[in-house]
Amino acid sequence: MENSGQGRSGGGGAGTQDEPGDRRPKRPREGGGILMGRPFGVPVYVAPSWFLVAALITWVFGGQLDRVLPELGGVRYLVSLFFAVAFYASVLVHELAHTVAALRFKLPVRRIQLQFFGGVSEIEKESETPGREFVLAFVGPLLSLVLAGLFYLGMRVVEPGTVPGVLLAGLMVSNLLVAIFNLLPGLPLDGGRMLRAVVWKISGNPMTGTVAAAWIGRALAVAVLIGLPLLTRAAGGSEDIGGVDSLTDALLAAILAAIIWTGAGNGLRMARLRERLPGLRARTLTRRAVPVEPATPLSEALRRAAEAGARALVVVDPHGTPTALVRESAITGVPEHRRPWVAVSALAQDIKDGMRVSAELTGEELLDTLRATPATEYLVVEPGGEVYGVLSTSDVEQAFVAAMGRTPSPARPPS
Repeated sequence: MENSGQGRSGGGGAGTQDEPGDRRPKRPREGGGILMGRPFGVPVYVAPSWFLVAALITWVFGGQLDRVLPELGGVRYLVSLFFAVAFYASVLVHELAHTVAALRFKLPVRRIQLQFFGGVSEIEKESETPGREFVLAFVGPLLSLVLAGLFYLGMRVVEPGTVPGVLLAGLMVSNLLVAIFNLLPGLPLDGGRMLRAVVWKISGNPMTGTVAAAWIGRALAVAVLIGLPLLTRAAGGSEDIGGVDSLTDALLAAILAAIIWTGAGNGLRMARLRERLPGLRARTLTRRAVPVEPATPLSEALRRAAEAGARALVVVDPHGTPTALVRESAITGVPEHRRPWVAVSALAQDIKDGMRVSAELTGEELLDTLRATPATEYLVVEPGGEVYGVLSTSDVEQAFVAAMGRTPSPARPPS
């Protein structure tokens, strides 16, 4: 599964992720589990939920081994644990296929995470063309099919009914199921991203493709919730003792359906956000600023700002070159009766590398620039280097929330 900022999904298929409870533009979080390595320079993490699933796979596969190879006794659980690790290694190959394709298309990959029901490759940017989107999504299931074929060939070499034969058969079937599941045509699965690419190509509008794939993904979630228990029951499965297997099938279907439904919704929401992001413009969000000397009392600086209709203060050296920005949070923390005795230099933050941003920045490029150098205020300059004003992170956050379709709280000017 690959993740390009549009909602995370499970099952070794397609899916990004911004946390739904916090829509502020900020630096991507690192980590997410145990760091296992950095293939191609991309960190691979194993989430804590993986250990729960590995234990479940070990228990279930161990029960199957007991029926096929009863002579193994308790050793069957060691064999089952090996199967669980090998299966997730196959999922990692699936994710690495997405990663290699993304890197080839010059799309940055934040990380790969192995987690509950599969893995996710967090790709930070969208594909530029529907063709690349299709390839990026298709390579994962393709590698799973290739692995299934290799394991099948291995089965033909070893003796049937042996431990290697059973392991190869299990890995062949599991990789085949991963490929088939991820080829289902609904977001957040790889098949959904492939469908999105096709509709994008036909309509010429990526949003149209996302809407189609997201709604089909939601329909797919309902189908999984209803159909998976019926399908496993019709296939025979194992003996249902006291309804335990039926309850397990229903729980598995509910979890899968929830993952698909949530991923489809996240994909649709993030696509709508990306459609509105061009409205975020540094030039329109920038506050007018007045230059002040370091020793200027805060009360005097605020008086000058009020006269000029400005909402920000820039500290300049004797030559008029900006050296620091007066923090709005620091201003509000100074009681009014103390402001004549506090110099603006005591409330200022030095302008460091990355805190000068172009007034021409818009959308994702603007957000990426702010993420690269976290600060509360930035000096906005014209292409020629002239000072245009000060950009406050709080103003960008409010505009970002507004782009998500929510009502932002009004900005509070320094007073």
